Amino acid sequence: MVTIPIKGTIVDDDDADVYEFWNYSYTSPNSVAKALDEANGQDIILEINSPGGYVNAGSEIYTKVREYSGNVEAKIVGQACSAASWIALAANKVIISPTAQMMIHRASIAAAGNVDDLSSAINALDEMDRAYVDLYSKRTGKKPEEVYQLMANTTWMNAKTAVENGFADEVMFEQKEPVVVNADGDLPISPEMISKTKNLIHKNKKTNKKSQEVKNLALLLWN
Repeated sequence: MVTIPIKGTIVDDDDADVYEFWNYSYTSPNSVAKALDEANGQDIILEINSPGGYVNAGSEIYTKVREYSGNVEAKIVGQACSAASWIALAANKVIISPTAQMMIHRASIAAAGNVDDLSSAINALDEMDRAYVDLYSKRTGKKPEEVYQLMANTTWMNAKTAVENGFADEVMFEQKEPVVVNADGDLPISPEMISKTKNLIHKNKKTNKKSQEVKNLALLLWN
């Protein structure tokens, strides 16, 4: 298991040396790509405490994490805001500290120029919002219009709210309730196998594997 820190501002590679010079905490696409290469397919944990940052850098990191061959777990230990929330959702599983927070909002940009320039900026912002709505909606299962409203309201979520809204899978340190069974004899599928199979299904959604392929992989877990 390899831990990769996603800390501080999400910055472009070209700006990383400036943050390094001033000793500011940052995460850049190159730093994440290097860590993923060194992990070489091992399971990884993304330890996240970031206020977000540049859109393009966040998108590049999200893509690199999604393309990684090993299992990825995101552990939000402080905050996962804006672009950092996308990076968290690139993981197969998201867990969050009971004292941590997530935040989502509509895209923002600094624009100047004539009316055509401003119109182009508005179009760019609208297209970005559509992309984020699609990402959040697919991950949480919420309707696009509901996600859009959460973004428009600049929504902050504590750990339990993040889980309730589908942005995180579980809160760290919480004891799971024991499974109560009322049946004659043993269940055909144990709670442990249910958990393993659910993780397998979730992981293979990214690769678009057919249901039969997933079932074949699941059968290996039984043996």
